[in-house]
Amino acid sequence: MCGICGSFSIGDRSPVSMQLMQDMNRTMIHRGPDDEGYYIAGSVGLAMRRLSIIDLGGGHQPLSNEDSSIWIVFNGEIYNYQELQTDLEKRGHKFRTCSDTEAIVHLYEEYGRESVTYLNGMFAFAIWDSRERQVFVARDRLGIKPLFYCLDAKGNFFFASEIKALLKTSVDRAPNCQALYDYASLMYTPTPETAFSAIKKLEPATILTCSENGLTKKTYWDIPTPPAGEEDHSKTSFDEEIINLIETAVRRQMISDVPIGALLSAGLDSTTISAIMARKLNAPLKTFTIGFQHKSYDESSEARFVAHEIGSEHVERMVNPFMVGSIENLLAFFDEPFADYSAIPTYLVSKMAAERVRVVLTGDGGDEVFAGYPTHFAFKVSRIFRMIPSWVRKNIVNRIILSLPTSFERISFDYKAKRFVTGADLPFERGHYWWKVIFNEQDKQKLFTKDFLTQGFEDTFRVFDRHFKRVKNCHPLNQVLYVDAKTFLLDDNLTKVDRMTMANSLEARVPFLDHKLVERVSMIPPGIKSKGFQTKSLLRNAVKLLLPPSIQKGKKRGFTPPLPFWIRDELRTFVSDIFLEDRLARLGIINPQYCKTLLDEHLNGTRDNNRQIWTVLSLVLWLEKNSI
Repeated sequence: MCGICGSFSIGDRSPVSMQLMQDMNRTMIHRGPDDEGYYIAGSVGLAMRRLSIIDLGGGHQPLSNEDSSIWIVFNGEIYNYQELQTDLEKRGHKFRTCSDTEAIVHLYEEYGRESVTYLNGMFAFAIWDSRERQVFVARDRLGIKPLFYCLDAKGNFFFASEIKALLKTSVDRAPNCQALYDYASLMYTPTPETAFSAIKKLEPATILTCSENGLTKKTYWDIPTPPAGEEDHSKTSFDEEIINLIETAVRRQMISDVPIGALLSAGLDSTTISAIMARKLNAPLKTFTIGFQHKSYDESSEARFVAHEIGSEHVERMVNPFMVGSIENLLAFFDEPFADYSAIPTYLVSKMAAERVRVVLTGDGGDEVFAGYPTHFAFKVSRIFRMIPSWVRKNIVNRIILSLPTSFERISFDYKAKRFVTGADLPFERGHYWWKVIFNEQDKQKLFTKDFLTQGFEDTFRVFDRHFKRVKNCHPLNQVLYVDAKTFLLDDNLTKVDRMTMANSLEARVPFLDHKLVERVSMIPPGIKSKGFQTKSLLRNAVKLLLPPSIQKGKKRGFTPPLPFWIRDELRTFVSDIFLEDRLARLGIINPQYCKTLLDEHLNGTRDNNRQIWTVLSLVLWLEKNSI
């Protein structure tokens, strides 16, 4: 696991500055505290920070082929590199190391652009091909590892694992106002945009080639989405096949030359991964969890029980907000506004794990692959709800639901019910988007200042709509799974896990996003993946072959902090200070009066505005940090 960066002058071939490469590279020391390396040849420069995981002594980067005509910097892990090496050696390639990085170099020699299709893993890498005078950049299929890039005014191409490295270059730092507008609805900036106009995210499953002719991009893979009715109906049970695929993915991803563990939240996903790991290790598995004092948010006792059942060496820690230290510093690791506050416990559990291991496996991706969110069957409930006469719904049911008292408990009934009835009459695609929205279009007219809004912005729904259009002929369940993988999974969950683990120099691996598993599950009939109103029916049935009955029922879990309570209590002064009228007014973008209303409602207990408050807070801190 590493942080990588580089530069290529595609204009005047001006030489790359070693000082610049060092400045860029050293912003990411947390991603790779063990080693650093550089390759500079005229107008091209490559650099990396290394967290040593495989081939500790021989995996130094940048790394080249036999005649040094091809050089690579690589972030991630290739889980099938040993098979690739065996095949490539038969084809005459000579290996100097036992690292997965070198396998990519020789694979590129053999197959060129098609080399990425042979890789099983999580990766973002850049190859300098001196014969073709081009930089070849690629990102893994699901977007597990990040990669950002930009062009400056002089035609210099830069790339990096984190935005902070690019900010050391001459790139224009002007804000991307449409991305900030979208952020207010989504809690993140949607790919391929970032909060900076000149900086882009490389999309998942995409290769980018930079030569003196400019930039070209190509998608090399996508989640297969069969038209409705054309799924694989060849059998009625896929349980054994699915468990075999999960076990294969876990076994592959346990490869490591350093200590390895698992993040355990006691939900079905992390329990499944941990149980498989525990069976395959020769020593007790190390598992880690976070607990909270508020009962509805605390799962430490359930995680402890799972750990006992699988025989793991379990470590847990109870969290209060003062353990976080500086929230500003934590949020700064994202380099953009980012408001998923589960980043806080993810950071803390990663910090705890990093004291004992270098690598952890997690259950991330299980919800998006196996239909684990309640929103994945909301379209079924909406159809039934709309059978009730309209006047009954609007004048009786909706009034009763919307008058329910506010609860600050985790995913409370009143929150789900109110969100449901206010979106039940929306079209299918809009309805799914409605579940995700923090500030809707009407809210944003109040959140932002008139001056900011005069720029004119597109409806943020278009971010979801472009993905819905690609799968419009598919079953509704497969549509929402596809859209979630392209939006929430990519720009929220995977971003959060990457930044918070790497902030602690810890590598996180996600077996549920093995592309072979993703491809297979996507072809299974929706009625098997989710039966009735049960989430993860396929996975629940499959794990019966693996897990003891005592831990098969894992509910939807995660490291979610009791932020609604924290805002009213321990963090009240911190949040109130950020929401000061003068402080917000100085930014010129946010409406102080509307934000005051949001905070007052929450502090008074009349509405749970915790997500809106944290979205504003993260935006304010980012705007101030970047002097915008």
